[in-house]
Amino acid sequence: MIGDVVGEPGLKALEEGLPGLLKDNAVDFAVVNGENAADGFGLTDAALRRIIAAGADAVTSGNHVWEKREFWETLEADARVLRPANYPGGAMGRGWLCAEKAGASWLVINVQGRELMNPIDCPFRCFDGVVAHVEGPPAGGRNPIVLVDFHAESTREKESLAYYIDGRAALLAGTHTHVQTADERVLPKGTAYITDLGMTGISYSVIGMDPSICLDRVRKQVLYRMEPAADRGDGRSSARIQGIIAEIDAESGRAVSIKRL
Repeated sequence: MIGDVVGEPGLKALEEGLPGLLKDNAVDFAVVNGENAADGFGLTDAALRRIIAAGADAVTSGNHVWEKREFWETLEADARVLRPANYPGGAMGRGWLCAEKAGASWLVINVQGRELMNPIDCPFRCFDGVVAHVEGPPAGGRNPIVLVDFHAESTREKESLAYYIDGRAALLAGTHTHVQTADERVLPKGTAYITDLGMTGISYSVIGMDPSICLDRVRKQVLYRMEPAADRGDGRSSARIQGIIAEIDAESGRAVSIKRL
């Protein structure tokens, strides 16, 4: 699972690096959060195609997925891209998908937090509802391997949901803050967890954005529009991929290990 792709630098890093990562690590199923891929805010059809061409099997998102109104029709039409499932009824798109790949069934669920964010529907109840809706394995198959992208601000909320679903999902990875955490672990009942995947973008930045603009925003309290940071050609400012690789036992649907990229 790959952290939020930020702008053109993030897309280029993904295109250059993800195919090799998937091959070298024999990855069966890849999830990429793409909500910041289009100039740092939202998604476009072109950005979605590039993420999928790079190797993503599912593209998750978060609160910024609504930024490009012209993309809303794609949210309805393309089953590979998700918006958080716990938006109220009537919101465009879908919040979960089922897929068959590499001899396994996969269930990807995208939910959004409520602490320090818009108070949408409960992510805990939403998870329960999705899992209840996808009842049992396909004919003659195993239960699906459940992967969760929890797009949330609060560390407490992310960890709480992880313990709530422990043993019922193979992986819960947090997104949204763009800062990779060092708390990756497998919980007692078999769910791999990390508070935040980090981001795919320029490391010499403020959450992938131009530092000078971000500095002006906080110093002057003027809401200048942020722009993705640029590669300055000095090596340290180049874009990089962040995320995790989890090993999952297909029989039990539980995680064996998790490591950071």
